[in-house]
Amino acid sequence: MSDLPEYVLDREFDAPRALVWRTWTEPELLARWYGPNVETIIHKFDLKPGGLWLNEMKMGEMSDLSRSEFQEVVPQDKIVWHQSSTDADWNIISNPMMPDWPKVVATTVTFEDKGTKTFVQLKWVPHKATEAEIACFAGAMERFGSGWGAGYQIIDEILAELQAGK
Repeated sequence: MSDLPEYVLDREFDAPRALVWRTWTEPELLARWYGPNVETIIHKFDLKPGGLWLNEMKMGEMSDLSRSEFQEVVPQDKIVWHQSSTDADWNIISNPMMPDWPKVVATTVTFEDKGTKTFVQLKWVPHKATEAEIACFAGAMERFGSGWGAGYQIIDEILAELQAGK
């Protein structure tokens, strides 16, 4: 397979770019929307190239741990990270719920002014993946929008609060 599957989600938010950027880069705001309908705990968030984001999503008694290493950070313009599932010591492992899921997924998020609004584009692509991992990612792509979409609805709520001065 020569072409990697790429999930792209475009969204315009009704808020200035500085506020939208905050929802992606301030751990207390990020934890509110990232992983909607679960408890998200951010154990570490070092927003710089080479910095780590250690994230836990709690679903009842279960936890899904992930480690992201920031590749590129251009304030209010772009964030690029490589994300992997981890064990309890933050070591990269195969996803315990989907063994053929890519060990590393590259995420690129860009932010662009659109008048008083902000256009955000998210791209998700397998990184250094096996054929089985690429096939698993491609087969799951149609479901990605529901999770990201639910998170984006929460971002809308956060942005309304921030603009109202709450």
